[in-house]
Parts: sequence; structure tokens; C-alpha cells
Amino acid sequence: MKDLKFTLLYFALILGGIFILIFITTSSWIGFDVKEKCHLAKEKYGQEKCIDNLLAFIDDPNNNLKEKNNYIWALGQLGDKKALPILQQYYTGAECDHAKFLCQYELKKAINLLNNGANITAFVWRYNID
Repeated sequence: MKDLKFTLLYFALILGGIFILIFITTSSWIGFDVKEKCHLAKEKYGQEKCIDNLLAFIDDPNNNLKEKNNYIWALGQLGDKKALPILQQYYTGAECDHAKFLCQYELKKAINLLNNGANITAFVWRYNID
């Protein structure tokens, strides 16, 4: 019986360690991707704050829809409510048509995150962004 408890505890610790490793890796990857989008948008628009550059990217008619959808995702991850009015302006709730319009699903996810949605990965990477 003692051996079984020890084996189960050992197995639980291994699984817990694997979960933590996957969580930190995924969170770091998300943060890297958001920071990269901030950097690229800052190079293009030159504004001081990341949020302003990302919003400028989305409002720029010269950028393609696929890239804009990726930047909408980044805005949601950042969690800055300054983006909320712009995202709500583009959100219609209609069915997605990625060839013609911004992804409504991506807009909805970003809006939900900005409206106090839980972003459990943000504490790992959301620092020194501007």
C-alpha cells in the first residue's frame, strides 16, 4: 500500500511538472509573439506605445486582413482597454468572411479578454511592453 501511494505521488509530481513546463513554454511563446507584433508595428508607425501602433496597424487600409486578424489577437492578449472602442467598431457579430472582413471570432475573443476576461498566461510575459 505504501509503495502504491509513493508511485501515485511520484506520477502526480511528474504530470504536474510536465503541465508547468508546457504552461510556461506556451505562455512565453504567446508573449514573444505579442512583443514581436508590437515591435513590427512600432517600426511601421513609430508611435511610443505598443497599443497605439497595433491600433494604427488595424486601421491602416494598406494592411491585409490576415495580418490585421493576428494583430487583433495581440490586442486582446495585451489587455489594454484603450483598444476596446476600436475593436467594437469592427465587430458586427456576423459570420466570418476572411476574404472580405476582419475575423469576427477573433474580434469577439479580443473584446471578451478586454472586458475582464481571464488571461491566465499574461502574468508570465506581460511586462516591459511599450
